[in-house]
Amino acid sequence: MPTPTPTIYETGCSNGIAAPAPLSNPGLVSDCAALMEGKDRLRGTATLDWDYGKPIATWEGVTVSGTPQRVTKVELQDKGLTGAMPSSLGNLSALQSLDLHTNGLTGSIPPELGNLSNLQQIDLGFNKLNGEIPASLGNLSLLQALYLGFNELSGSIPLALGNLSNLKRLGLGDNRLSGSIPSSLGNLSKLQWISLGFNGLTGEIPASFGNLSNLQGLFLDDNELSGEIPDSFSNLSQLQSLTLGFNYQLSGSIPAGFGNLSNLQWLDLSNADLSGSIPSSLGNLSQLKSIDLGWNELSGEVPASFGNLSNLQWLDISGNNMTGNIPSEIADLSDLRGLDLAENELSGSIPPELGNLSNLERVGLHSNELIGSIPSSLGNLSNLQRLKLNGNELSGSIPASIGDLSQLKELHLEWNGLSGNIPSSLGNLLRLQILRLHQNEFSGSIPPELGNPSNLRHFSLGANELSGSIPPELGNLSNLTSLHLDFNELSGSIPLELGNLSNLETLNLHGNELSGVIPPELGNLSKLGFLALSENGLSGSIPPELGNLSNLTWLRLSGNELSGCAPAALRSALADSDAAGLSFCAEPAP
Repeated sequence: MPTPTPTIYETGCSNGIAAPAPLSNPGLVSDCAALMEGKDRLRGTATLDWDYGKPIATWEGVTVSGTPQRVTKVELQDKGLTGAMPSSLGNLSALQSLDLHTNGLTGSIPPELGNLSNLQQIDLGFNKLNGEIPASLGNLSLLQALYLGFNELSGSIPLALGNLSNLKRLGLGDNRLSGSIPSSLGNLSKLQWISLGFNGLTGEIPASFGNLSNLQGLFLDDNELSGEIPDSFSNLSQLQSLTLGFNYQLSGSIPAGFGNLSNLQWLDLSNADLSGSIPSSLGNLSQLKSIDLGWNELSGEVPASFGNLSNLQWLDISGNNMTGNIPSEIADLSDLRGLDLAENELSGSIPPELGNLSNLERVGLHSNELIGSIPSSLGNLSNLQRLKLNGNELSGSIPASIGDLSQLKELHLEWNGLSGNIPSSLGNLLRLQILRLHQNEFSGSIPPELGNPSNLRHFSLGANELSGSIPPELGNLSNLTSLHLDFNELSGSIPLELGNLSNLETLNLHGNELSGVIPPELGNLSKLGFLALSENGLSGSIPPELGNLSNLTWLRLSGNELSGCAPAALRSALADSDAAGLSFCAEPAP
């Protein structure tokens, strides 16, 4: 047979520089040609220093090894490549590692990669690759790691991937894959980690996954999987992370056998349609750091056995149908940072023992049926940033000790039956951004100290029984965007200092006993969109300065004793009922 004519790339690679001793090392010449053939397609607008005038062993991202020498690695991660993957990469027959992650590669994955029988690792993650996953990748019998996540791949997962008997890590998450999960993946007996999350996969979770005895991480979250969680998962004794969250059609109960997963550290079964009670056997998982069962249809009581989870940092059972009391045993979780039991039907009082959890950063007990008072011991939670107790049936006063929570950013106590005076100690919460105390039975005056938390953005004391005047110190809250003091018994004049609130978007003083004139300084609130001064005892004329409020879309002034004309610019913001009886000032002549 005639000798094949060398390609232009092979001719360039045979110059004795790119591939030393080309006659005795034709394999390296071939590798050089494969890379040079694909160079321009791969790099796109980026630069690559691959050149016939340099030894291939010095080329960027290229590793040469073995006897005779061959290209064994092409690793160009995060190099700004904007081209596409050339099919010529499939000619690098000695290649062991192909790593092109975190670039801007487009186009499809060449099926020719399935010819690289020596490949042990492929990492093409964090690109813009599209098209289907080539079934030919199932031929790579030595492959140990396959990462294709964070691309735009579509189609189904090839059944042939179940042939990768040496595979330890499989990452296909954050793509656009569809169809069912092949049960053949349950044949990958060496698999330690599999991520299929954030796709559009459907159907049931294969029971064959229970055969993956070496599995440590299983990530199937954010798909459209249905059916029940296989009981066979209880066999995964090495499992450390299991995330099935945001599969809204996943149904059935939590397998009691999960209590056997002694190495489990992260469990996410949130945002599904799971029902039944929470197995008390989960309290055996002594390594567990995070458990998220939120937003299901779970019922029954919170297991007291959870108090045994000595390493637990995050506990979320929000948005279920849980009943009974909050178990005091939770106070044994000394490492707990987040506790969310909100939006259930929990009853009884808040265990004062929760004040012992010095590492707590977030507490969410809102929207339950809790009764009794707020334990003063919660003031010991020195790391607490968010406290949400709203939407319960709590009574009594706010403990002054809440003012000791120096890290607190959010305090939600609205929609309860709390009473008494608002403690002035809340003014010590200098990091506070949200303060919501509306729909309670608070009385007395508004503490002027509430003008101290300069980071406050949302301030709501509406629908209480507060009296006295509005403290002018509230004008110091320079970051405030909403101020609700409506439906109280506040009296006196509107402080002109409120005109300093340059970021204010909502001001609601409706339904009080305020008197005096509307301060013209309110015309300085250039971002104001909602202004309700209705149902008070205000008098005098409507300041023309209010006409400067160009963002105002909602203005209520009715139920006062105002006189004179209203600025014409306010006509569109006033409802018909508010405008009735008002005359509008004439527009100035152009």
